[in-house]
Parts: sequence; C-alpha cells; structure tokens
Amino acid sequence: MTDVPQHHTLLYRKIVLPLLALLRMGATPKKLAWSLAIGCVVGINPLLGSTTIICLILIFALRLNTVAGQLGNHLMYPLELLLVIPFIRAGERLFHTAPLPIMNTQIFSMARSAPVATVKLLWQWEWHALIVWAICAIVAAPVLALILTPILRHSMAYRQTQKLTTD
Repeated sequence: MTDVPQHHTLLYRKIVLPLLALLRMGATPKKLAWSLAIGCVVGINPLLGSTTIICLILIFALRLNTVAGQLGNHLMYPLELLLVIPFIRAGERLFHTAPLPIMNTQIFSMARSAPVATVKLLWQWEWHALIVWAICAIVAAPVLALILTPILRHSMAYRQTQKLTTD
C-alpha cells in the first residue's frame, strides 16, 4: 500500500486515488468512464435495495470494471433516497395514476383495510417510477460517460507525466 499524504481530503483518498489505481492497473479511461456512468445511473434507481445486484449484472454483462461501477453505485445512495419521490411523482404524471399518499398513516390505513389492493397500488407506483428512471438512465449514462472519459484521460496523462518527473 502506498503512503497517502495526510493533506488529501477524504473524497480524494476514497474516490480519486482508487480510480487512479485502476487506471495504473491498465483500465482504459473509456471503460472506467462507462463503469462509473453505469454505476451512478443504476445507483439512483427508485427500487431501494436493488442497486448492487442490478449494477453487478450490468457491469458483468457489459464487461466493465466492477470496482468502478460499484464505486459509482454506492456514491449515489444519498441521491437515490432524494430521488425516490420525484421518480414516483413523475410516474404518476406520465401514467395518469392517483398520487401516492405520502403520510405513513394513510398507507397503513390502506394496508389494514385492503392489503392486497395496497400492495398492487404500491407496485404500480414503483413500476411507473422505474420506467421513468429507465428513460432517464438511457439518456444519462452515455452523457455521463462522455463527460467522464476526457476527465479520466486527462487524469491518467497528468499522473503519468507526474510520475516521469519524479523518477
């Protein structure tokens, strides 16, 4: 393990340095960019608790870098929590369904009076939110990969020139 100067921030030590290590181990900037993009996009899907499995399936299917994909996925967890309700609301608008009651008391009351109907309604809202997310993901992943590729390429080149000057 290499010594990391203490003046580096936590974000630098936990995100940038592992990505640079992957670049040094032979991962291409383009492949890392796509891995991060897929991980980030999957990381915000509104089906809580599913992101790791979905991300792994896509990463393996697309032959991308697992570490970078999971790094992007786990970085998105706070954003995933913030976006669940907006995805549900967008699904309601897109499919013209009744709004999801936000209050726990309303949901529990519905569940007590009609449990099967409540589960069906919750899955309806969830599937609509997933469709909205999928539409967004199809657009966001390539855009994010296009943005990240030159950044990673520049980081790799900078790191190599920095290494040459210190040798």
